Amino acid sequence: MNSTERVRNVILGKPVDRQPIYGWVAANLEKPIREKWGSVEAFEDLYEFDIAHIFGGPHPYDEELLDRLRNDEEEMTPELLLDVDFFTDPDNIAAYQNIEDAVKFHKERGRFCYVQTPGFFEPFNGVFGIENHLLYLAMYPDELNELYRRQAEWTLRFIDHCVERGVDMIHFSDDWGSQNSLLFNPKLWWEIVFPHMKKVVDYAHSKGVFASLHSDGCVASVADGIAEIGFDVVHPWQENAGMGHDLYLEKYADKFAILGGICVQSAIGLLPQEQLGEEIRRVFNNLRGKRWICCTSHFVQDHCSIEDLTFAYDLIYKLARE
Repeated sequence: MNSTERVRNVILGKPVDRQPIYGWVAANLEKPIREKWGSVEAFEDLYEFDIAHIFGGPHPYDEELLDRLRNDEEEMTPELLLDVDFFTDPDNIAAYQNIEDAVKFHKERGRFCYVQTPGFFEPFNGVFGIENHLLYLAMYPDELNELYRRQAEWTLRFIDHCVERGVDMIHFSDDWGSQNSLLFNPKLWWEIVFPHMKKVVDYAHSKGVFASLHSDGCVASVADGIAEIGFDVVHPWQENAGMGHDLYLEKYADKFAILGGICVQSAIGLLPQEQLGEEIRRVFNNLRGKRWICCTSHFVQDHCSIEDLTFAYDLIYKLARE
């Protein structure tokens, strides 16, 4: 069983030879990893990572145009953007070469490949600023609904080109949660996030690939909607934000898999190694044999030492094979 087969089986709730493992390690630790192992790729090979998280393709927005608007306008509101064509060309084939190259590299190692793309709420935080965006959800819900619809149309074309390059899953990054609750009214989520997310996830499925969600924080109030959308995988299902393993196992284990378990906010890089080991064993005891891919809850932070990273992945590698 290679890594792609292993991960697919876990997502589908089928038997596997061992628990799949992965980790978001490169963003903040590339330099110390390279100093110890020669490259991030060597680290991934050493611990036999089963997944590749691929970034690439065209950015959805013309940032130069948006910068000009920010300079020219007193306030850049959703209403203003309705009259501006600020989306880039999703059919710019040259922009997908990095995805094609990455898929080829990781498929030579048998890995399951997923490509990240923006959701709806999170990318427009970058356009408006999160404080303004939250305010605009109350002030301009109809206008935002239309902008989200246009984002969905762009995303459908992005999915087409990723599928043509052999990816296994489309990963929608759309942070909705604070530490204790949704960042905005769940009613608004159902009205102007759910329908567009449902559309792009259904489209990914129609093309024969899985769909996954990344949302930090507590999204328990819309977890039923996440299941109804049809997500195959949810990352990170954040335990220390009120998303306990019991909730997942009791209500959602028959609906989607989870990617996560190793918390960057409360465990890896923060706990002494003895306690970190206890925490990793606890997570494996809760989730081993379930629809679970062991992974970090987000990018491992730069306060994590190479010694702690090594300790964690030595143990993860061992436990995944028990």
